[in-house]
Amino acid sequence: MIPRYTRPEMGRIWSDESRFRLWLKVEVAVCEALAARGTIPRRALAVIKSRAGFDVKEIARIEEKVRHDVIAFLTSVARRVGPDSRFIHLGLTSSDVVDTALALQLVEASDLLIAGVATLQDALRARAFEHRDTVMIGRTHGIHAEPITFGLKLALWHEEMGRNRVRLERARENVRVGKLSGAVGTFAHLGPDVEADVCRRLGLAPDPISNQIIQRDRHAELMAAIALAASSMDKITTEIRNLQRTDVREVEEPFAKGQKGSSSMPHKRNPVVCEQISGLARVMRSNAQAAFENVPLWHERDISHSSVERVILPDSTILLDYTLAKLTWIVSGLLVYPERMQENLDRMKGLVYSQTLLLALAKEGLTREDAYEAVQRASMRVWAGEGTFREMVQEEKKVVATLGRKGVDACFDPRRHLRAVPVLFRRVFGSAGAKPRAKRAPKRAKPRALRAARRAIRRTRVE
Repeated sequence: MIPRYTRPEMGRIWSDESRFRLWLKVEVAVCEALAARGTIPRRALAVIKSRAGFDVKEIARIEEKVRHDVIAFLTSVARRVGPDSRFIHLGLTSSDVVDTALALQLVEASDLLIAGVATLQDALRARAFEHRDTVMIGRTHGIHAEPITFGLKLALWHEEMGRNRVRLERARENVRVGKLSGAVGTFAHLGPDVEADVCRRLGLAPDPISNQIIQRDRHAELMAAIALAASSMDKITTEIRNLQRTDVREVEEPFAKGQKGSSSMPHKRNPVVCEQISGLARVMRSNAQAAFENVPLWHERDISHSSVERVILPDSTILLDYTLAKLTWIVSGLLVYPERMQENLDRMKGLVYSQTLLLALAKEGLTREDAYEAVQRASMRVWAGEGTFREMVQEEKKVVATLGRKGVDACFDPRRHLRAVPVLFRRVFGSAGAKPRAKRAPKRAKPRALRAARRAIRRTRVE
């Protein structure tokens, strides 16, 4: 069955409870840094650390009146701490707390996303090795081109997701900064040494320079990395959808016993999870555009970015986490039909070997113009339905005279196109990619293979 989303960790990061907990963590870290410098009494620090807390519902009620979330939060905390609460938020502006806490949220969210990409890569790698030598037709412009293997397609996806992981890792580091520079970034009330101390306690780097906020190009970079990862998954699922089309049917996303494809047509087996991923990728790309719009703000800061971020940052990180889990499930349980791939490879009656033949003729001394004319003439006869390409080529006197009949036959061996597969796998997967060709498993009847695949899918779980 289609897996439910069973990873609540990402959602918890963006809950009100988590957000206020991180705000409090920042406030307490500032108090610790100030107590270490003698700015506030250590006794007061002990009281703050032992009593500080908040109530989410209470904060919501206070915010309805004061119309300011940070003030509502501080009021709730102060009611629990008592008189020593006067030392909380000392010398800070709201964005010092909000942006520094947001960095902690984004780092935590990024770690989950990076782990999700790695898990998807593991699934792609396993299926790539499984189908390293599964021959299929390559297509350009939607038209049959030359033979490839399905493993090469999977290896290409694995490599692209690796670039997405690198981008997410880089973006994680660029949002892993805090700031306590005050209302306009001049450290008028707290020194840079306090900022550096607090950031160290929180596992962040101090932003080298800020105004009232951390600059939003950092957040836009993360959103761009998310959008690119989503676009790569959109590419993968679009390809799976195309390969699942009835007239192609070389692969199929998992379809479990009891699943329904259509309310009106019982025969339907639709790639609905792939389509869902493609659709949600559009949302993530749109959110990246909104993040770019957040970069230019008025003077030392306005608030136009804040409302946008409350939507796009939780939504995009949750959506990417969700779609990564779904695509991992699809790849792990993907039904692959090598027999159908061979059928489709043969549908063009050998035309896919036209370039191999052309190059062989040129290599043996025939001018490219004469070779092209002969090969094209034979090709057009095949398009017209006269026979197979090999038959038509054998009737071309110049071709046979140049290559001989055995030389012509050699041009129709698909292995000529796949000689670089071990090299490509070694480039992508390192030394493990150069393993000897595995022995092909004996062919089984299609119903038996399908039943085995379905059993494997039922055992699959989204981590």
